[in-house]
Formats: sequence, C-alpha cells, structure tokens
Amino acid sequence: MDAGWFNHCLSDDERLEFEENGFFIVEDALPPEMVDNLIAVVDRLDALYRAPVGTQDTGPSPSSVINPNRPPGKLLAPRERLNLSDFVGKDEIFLELLDWHKTFPKVWDLLGWNIQLYHSHLTVTPPSLPDETEAPKRFGWHQDSGRLNLELEGNPRPRVSLKVGFFLTDTRTPGCANFYIVPGSHLKNELEYPADGVSNPDGTLEVRVPPGTAVFFDRRLWHAASPNHSDITRKVLFYGYGYRWLRPRDDMTVSHFMDQCDPIRQQLLGASTGGYGYTSPRDEDVPLKTWLSGHLGAEAVAP
Repeated sequence: MDAGWFNHCLSDDERLEFEENGFFIVEDALPPEMVDNLIAVVDRLDALYRAPVGTQDTGPSPSSVINPNRPPGKLLAPRERLNLSDFVGKDEIFLELLDWHKTFPKVWDLLGWNIQLYHSHLTVTPPSLPDETEAPKRFGWHQDSGRLNLELEGNPRPRVSLKVGFFLTDTRTPGCANFYIVPGSHLKNELEYPADGVSNPDGTLEVRVPPGTAVFFDRRLWHAASPNHSDITRKVLFYGYGYRWLRPRDDMTVSHFMDQCDPIRQQLLGASTGGYGYTSPRDEDVPLKTWLSGHLGAEAVAP
C-alpha cells in the first residue's frame, strides 16, 4: 500500500483519451533498471519453453505455452512467438507491477475499487526470417475476452476490463512486431475491413514506444499483433484487470505468494471471503475500497 499512488492518478487528458480513443500511453512508467531486471526474468522463462538456436524444436513443453499452431509436447522453435499466460506467479518481480505506483492508480480511476487481475500474459517475439514467397495477409484483428463479445448485449458492449502492456524492448522502429490498434474502435462491435481481403482497417495505428512504456487499452479496442521483421526480440508483459465478478481467464497459480502479499495485492490476486464476496463484497473483500476511503474520505469513493 503506497501513498505515492496519489502522485500518478489518471489525468483529465488520459481519461479523455481512453474514453474517446480506447487507449493512452505512459512513457517512463518503468525505470531502466527495472526493465533490465524484468528482461532477465523473461529471458530465463523463455529459455524453458524454447528450443535453442541450431537444435530441433522437439521436447516436452509446459501446457501454459499458448500457441495453437504447435502440437502438444513440443518446444517452441527458435523464431516462434512465446505467449505465456498466467505468468504473474512465476517470479516475485511480477508482483511489483501488479500495483505499480505509476500505473495502478490509473486502473482504479478507470474501473473503480472492485477489481482484480483476471489475466496476465507475456509475449516474446523473436525476429522472423524473411520469406519473399509469403503473400501479404491481414493481421488477426480482435477484441479481448472471447465470448464476452458474443454474449454481452449492447452496442457498444460494456467495457468490463482493461489491459496494461509494459513494453520492455524498443518498438519505435516499424516492423518490430509492433502492437497495432484502431483508435476509437472500442465503441464498435464490428470492424470494417477493406474489400481487397488483405489490407488492414482504415485508421490503423502502429504503436511505437520506447522501453519502459506502459500502454493502457480498453478490452473492446480492436487490436492485432504483427510480424517481427527487425533484429530485435520484442518482449511485452500484459496485465489484465477486470471486475471481481469476472471469472479469470487464467488458472491464477499464485497461492504460493498470498501469505507475503498485503491485503490489496491479495484482493488483486483473487482473494475473497466466498462467492458472495465477488458480487456483493463486504469491506474485508475489498481492502482497496477501505484504503481509498481512509485516504480520500468515504464520500469521495463511489459505493
């Protein structure tokens, strides 16, 4: 619990940017030494799931590697993308970003106090070999959270959650497996595509940011990954925050850290007094609310 959180609450400009465009960017969210420490841990984890360069990409692979194009029981190829979900419980350093002082206050300002981490995934995208025979193709545009986009009513559908992406490597150059978005598309249930079947939507934006940058985006924002044609291995950590009644997308393998966490971190990792504690929380279920009330006054905290 950090009183310094109040130095980094959501600004009026950030709120407007989020409401109108579905995202905003915070540069220098992480200091260089923190970026270096995170990269060291990410590299260690990546080595567990990837076949070394120059070897066959075979061998046992933990089930937490999400890559639907790979058969089970195989290590990732040296140039294949790692998308590792539920990574927060794999090293203590990842807990620090859960309530990081430069980002977490903006999360509660957007979603309120009845929140938790519902999803985390790290991506490591090595450079790909050029393939001059590969035909151009459209990126895989999507909104987050799967069937929420089919089963929730309304146009636009409700926000429900957001993500914070911590960019550990430099993506200021085009072609570095950059994150692509369509600003303002969070207010559209459907995305319009050019008729040629190949081009990306009008208004597409390639997000180019330096290391240590945090990118906040609404789960409804249409976005896509892109190939890595650079000589840099792109590394990003994504933290998904949602309301506590939203079922996590991860297994949330974090119980081994619970005893060393303060009450607010325990809330963010899913602690509750029971099922009703998620939908009709008491004060003991939501220590973030109690903490905010104590610092801001009960009248300043939404019921």
